Amino acid sequence: MSIKTLGITKYYGPQLVLDKININIEKGEVVGLLGPNGAGKSTLMKIITCYLPPTSGEAFVEDFDVAVSPEEVKKRVGYLPENNPLYLDMYIREYLEFVAGIHKLGRNTRMKVNEIIDLTGLGDEQSKKIGALSKGYRQRVGLAQAMIHDPEVLILDEPTSGLDPNQLVEIRNLIREIGRQKTVMLSTHIMQEVEAICNRVIIIHKGKLVADNLTSELSSHKNKDIITVEFGSIVQEKHLKNIPGVRSVQKINDRTWKLHAIEGEDIRPMINKMAVQNNLTILALQREEQRLEEVFQQLTASR
Repeated sequence: MSIKTLGITKYYGPQLVLDKININIEKGEVVGLLGPNGAGKSTLMKIITCYLPPTSGEAFVEDFDVAVSPEEVKKRVGYLPENNPLYLDMYIREYLEFVAGIHKLGRNTRMKVNEIIDLTGLGDEQSKKIGALSKGYRQRVGLAQAMIHDPEVLILDEPTSGLDPNQLVEIRNLIREIGRQKTVMLSTHIMQEVEAICNRVIIIHKGKLVADNLTSELSSHKNKDIITVEFGSIVQEKHLKNIPGVRSVQKINDRTWKLHAIEGEDIRPMINKMAVQNNLTILALQREEQRLEEVFQQLTASR
């Protein structure tokens, strides 16, 4: 198990921020940590990376307890915080050599710095001071420092913040590639990012774990009670309302309708039967699919 938490709870004074969070993440998983602002995502990441102690509960990285063996945990974790703190007066290569020194890479420093500069696309900018870089390139430097010691686990808080569309594709591909060999946990508010990168989604709302599923299971959830059907010619509303199991109908245009079924009813066979009886041709018929964004909104709606 690369990351494991058991009953992680965190209070800031009287305010409960995390409420008994239990997660298990295996090597090779790229997990998206989602939640509204203030849900507790960054706090959970800080606890896993030893930057913040929990009020109660336990957290483990590669079987090392973050409270008992923080140095061992830090050797195995690469962390990109949300605000990406960097030394703006240092040059890129100088900064990465400094970080490599902290991790005691020794003779491997030059080789690792060259590798990570190439991997993160910083080659053309490496002679610049960090303070002269765009936000997107500063984000790349943050990723580079998180990965320079070749950690087994990467914790990335909003890793693509400030990147342009081309950089987004490059960093997404990079994270996806890294995830084949390592464990990656990343937080983001961009649902397309989760669908593009993550194979699993964890959603936190008001400090509670409200979902932990494969991305494919959440993003392809089908609503069996809503059917959209397109006919080859104009169809009368009364024919649709008379279909057994139909609760209500919604007109999209003269030939396309959305049919709401009674809960638990599969009305597709009856739609076909009605079409045959009225000499109608069905051009398209499909169950309505919920997007990940809609699932997220449902799970994190204010209660």
